[in-house]
Amino acid sequence: MEKITDCSKELFEHLEIVDIIDNSTTTWDTILCWPAARAGSTIRLPCPPLPGLDPEKFGYKTCGPEGLWEGKYPGDYSMPRGYTNYTDCYTPETLDLYKRFYSSKTAAQKQMMKDVINGTRTMDVVGLWLSLVSSLLSLFIFSYFRSLRCHRTRIHRNLFLAIIVQVFIRLIVYVDQFVARVQGGEIAGTASGMSGAIYDTPVLCEVLIALLEYTKTVQFMWMLIEGMYLHNQIAVSVFSKNPNYMIFYAMGWGSPLPVTIVWCIVMELSFKSKCWFPYYYSDYIWIIEVPRIGVIFVNLLFLLNILRVLVLKLQDSRHANEAQYVKVRKAIKAALFLLPLLGITNFVVMIESPTDAIAFAIWSYLSHFLVSFQGFLISLLYCFLNGEVQHTLRKRWGRCRQRRMVHNSSFRRFSRSFSVFTSVTEVPHSNNQVRGQASGQYNCNAAPLLRNIISRQGQESGV
Repeated sequence: MEKITDCSKELFEHLEIVDIIDNSTTTWDTILCWPAARAGSTIRLPCPPLPGLDPEKFGYKTCGPEGLWEGKYPGDYSMPRGYTNYTDCYTPETLDLYKRFYSSKTAAQKQMMKDVINGTRTMDVVGLWLSLVSSLLSLFIFSYFRSLRCHRTRIHRNLFLAIIVQVFIRLIVYVDQFVARVQGGEIAGTASGMSGAIYDTPVLCEVLIALLEYTKTVQFMWMLIEGMYLHNQIAVSVFSKNPNYMIFYAMGWGSPLPVTIVWCIVMELSFKSKCWFPYYYSDYIWIIEVPRIGVIFVNLLFLLNILRVLVLKLQDSRHANEAQYVKVRKAIKAALFLLPLLGITNFVVMIESPTDAIAFAIWSYLSHFLVSFQGFLISLLYCFLNGEVQHTLRKRWGRCRQRRMVHNSSFRRFSRSFSVFTSVTEVPHSNNQVRGQASGQYNCNAAPLLRNIISRQGQESGV
């Protein structure tokens, strides 16, 4: 057997198999250290605690009749370290994922798909940061300016808050995964499990995933509330003019809790893989995806009915046909702008990803763009490009400029007037004034004269 001595004892201690250690006759396959085996025998070791693997299962290596590690097939000794079979280590979801996307691909296609995954991750980070900054600015604008406070913008504020929390947790997940790879090293393209980051901590990792999915459902629920309120204002009158926000808060922040808790319990009882990987390809994901699909479907019905009402109202108008056509086109265009606000664009993400390399690339970039830039698009359409918001910001900017100009102008006028005033009052005009200054008494006329000067300046400047 080949003797490789670069295997650390700590790794075996981590796997609790110290009794079989013999560093002088171990083989490192870049994932586990394998002890020496007799010719014609097969040895097994517990699967490493990596994402997509079940630590309760076993991987194995075979030592051939010649006393050398066998390759992937019997009689193949081309690889000095042999072939380690980790197929039995995969969870059913991971194995199905591997067969769907990698088993029938060429090396070039596999590399292309890896490059697509890396590219979409970079795009995700950029889009999430843009969404975070723009959503924070939008939340500040709708909260700070009193003229923008109304029932509609109150719902907007809650939606932006939900987007901010969701984006922030997603960024934590991405940064933590990056730290786990940098600090703990990588094994087979994933974190080694020894970084101490949240990604490598069994309980905290699952809690972070649960928070991520909870906030995602919260975002969908506030999109549903947006659709309900807009539909009520345009199409029907179901609720009162002053909506009950306790019901809205219960729907937006409370209703996702039981669904997420049920999903977490099922995942904890069923999934043995680290951090529930790859949980998004399991059948249990429908526990939390079905309510989101329901939100998209209801909002789509709201949007179609809103569009129907707008078209009917335009047809009843007395304007010319050309004017009707223009208004209908504008109404349809405005309705399309509602797609990201109502979350309908998320339907693309819920479509099963294709297995073809090119189709997978198109789907990945499109779906990840819609998800990561969603907060930015909503902020752009409903805050920064909104006419009321722009008018309020221009008005505030004009007031700030006017105050600055008035302040500078008043200060210059006050300086000139005060210099004239002091030049006059500092020259004594009578013997009584001279005697008063000599005796240490102030000029009693100075204060009224100063007040008159300031008053005239205030009148001139409009203050």
